[in-house]
Amino acid sequence: MDETSNPRSTRARAWLVGVAAVVMGCVGIFALLRGPLAGDDRNGSGQEAAAKPAYATRCEKIPQLTSIHDLATIVDTVRGVPAIMGADVGADLELQDGRRIWVMGDTLRDPSFDGQRFVRNSMLLISPGCARVVLPADNGALVPDRPDGVGYWPMSLGRVTRNGVDVVGVGVQRVRSTGGPSSMEFETLGPAIAVFHVARGGVPQLVEVIDIGPDDPSRKRPTWGAAVAVEDDWVYLYGTANPEVDGVFGYSLRVARVRIDDIRDHGAWRYWDGSAWVRDASSAVEIIGAQGGVSQVLSVFEAGGSWYAVSKQDEFLGDDLVIWKAPRPTGPYRVASRPADIPSDESTGVLRYMPLAHPQLLRKDGSVIVSYSRNNTDVQKIEQDPLLYRPEFLRVPLP
Repeated sequence: MDETSNPRSTRARAWLVGVAAVVMGCVGIFALLRGPLAGDDRNGSGQEAAAKPAYATRCEKIPQLTSIHDLATIVDTVRGVPAIMGADVGADLELQDGRRIWVMGDTLRDPSFDGQRFVRNSMLLISPGCARVVLPADNGALVPDRPDGVGYWPMSLGRVTRNGVDVVGVGVQRVRSTGGPSSMEFETLGPAIAVFHVARGGVPQLVEVIDIGPDDPSRKRPTWGAAVAVEDDWVYLYGTANPEVDGVFGYSLRVARVRIDDIRDHGAWRYWDGSAWVRDASSAVEIIGAQGGVSQVLSVFEAGGSWYAVSKQDEFLGDDLVIWKAPRPTGPYRVASRPADIPSDESTGVLRYMPLAHPQLLRKDGSVIVSYSRNNTDVQKIEQDPLLYRPEFLRVPLP
């Protein structure tokens, strides 16, 4: 199909160029890691581990988390502090001591902030009635850029507890500026894992960053870990890919699995070929196709004996929040419901993207909390009002 025969595709490409100048194409990878608790003081990308520990800012009072309204209030409260004026993503995880951490992507800071005005990642530490921003000693990005300028966008979270310490893996996507006319133009290069240690009542401390695979900007190669799910001691890692074919805006979905304690050993990963788990990653079959497919990042989880994939169909150009349902983690996945409209708006520049399910947050049988990110292609609007750049929340029924 060429541009002449598909005018929608031509307009869509132009729209996506504008989108790409503002919004990340982040991909997460599950990081439920055993991780070292002592010894190596260098991270996986060759950078020295921070000589000074990360710290948490003063407490910002927030309501007890009991409703969607409380979630919105917390977001509005935190977005008013100098260290986080605007951000997207918003993946969350509960620690062993009952506190929660939230990770955000590209983060805008107030001009009064004593540090970088814009960073690729940030973190909140939430306890009852209190929110704090976690900052490195230099007040830069919590996961620092590589020496060559490649930064890290966060997505997914996982943890295990070893010797009383939470070992938290943050799935991140490597991103590089392309040096185009806009300072926000970029390309994504593949996933990585940032490992934090969190003592009971303590502040998360970065101990390691592990780039996974060589830098490769192609969307054709599956990015394993765009969503993750855990069943018993198995980790299911879902990979998304786009064929880079004109008129196909969604991403296909494949699945791999590995034992939790073997996740760092790629030789132990097995890929679903439609009938069995095999060693060859190229044999992994599409369990959801790219045409009408998922976003580059999504959520997959089990509830009530069924498996659900939650995403925005056809990425930025789609309108619908869609839930696919399956009897097993390997599928078959079928569209089961379209519980909400979350369209982007070309005329106003409003972007709505990356819906994520939060099945452990405000749990209620038969439904799930979903967040999606909101942004605008007009960077000046965001700078003037950072609250336009933030996640929003809704509760949707499970089909």
